[in-house]
Amino acid sequence: MTEQDRTLPSERVAEAVEGYVAKTIPVQIQLSAEQVILIEPEAEEILRSADKIALGPCYCRKEAQKCNAPVDVCLTVGSDVDEILEEYEGFRIVPLEQALEALRVSHEGGLIHFAYRKADQDVTQFCSCCSCCCWFLNRLKEFDYHEAIIESQFVAVQDREACVGCGACIDRCHFDAWKANGDGKPTLLTEKCFGCGVCASTCPANAIRLEPRNADS
Repeated sequence: MTEQDRTLPSERVAEAVEGYVAKTIPVQIQLSAEQVILIEPEAEEILRSADKIALGPCYCRKEAQKCNAPVDVCLTVGSDVDEILEEYEGFRIVPLEQALEALRVSHEGGLIHFAYRKADQDVTQFCSCCSCCCWFLNRLKEFDYHEAIIESQFVAVQDREACVGCGACIDRCHFDAWKANGDGKPTLLTEKCFGCGVCASTCPANAIRLEPRNADS
């Protein structure tokens, strides 16, 4: 990363992500987008329906080396597999079981599943990203450029009685939606939650669940 990259103004971030938008979508709902966030069941469904799967390294994490999250987590399915195998080092055909295991390990590691898709076409590529190594997520956090990500139809909901105050949700949230509180139990800033599900699926006390965002409207 250059010094110029570190000092990009918000206008340049907006320009960089123009036409490169992330959306979180529920299972079986199709939206036209270039980049979408997948909750884990969606990603698993895509893998199970694929005729062939390629697995390879996340080059952002491989280069940045800012965390200990899994590296071998980028997945390609269907029509893009042959091109990926030809153009990118480290990718290889894997059976469904190995792909599902890579997905499970990455989700348990607190990573967000970002998928890439051409408009009106099926998802063919997705990686599991962290905000410390992924340029895209890193800049969104640094400049608070929320317009580049459209929130999920789901939102995290906390059961404060069940919460044990371990802080896992704070550590795992890439959008800074969980904050430490005076009573030792984190508080959810709902307006910052994008519904990726990482906090809910990894809460050791099962004190977080996902609910429809507009359930009360």
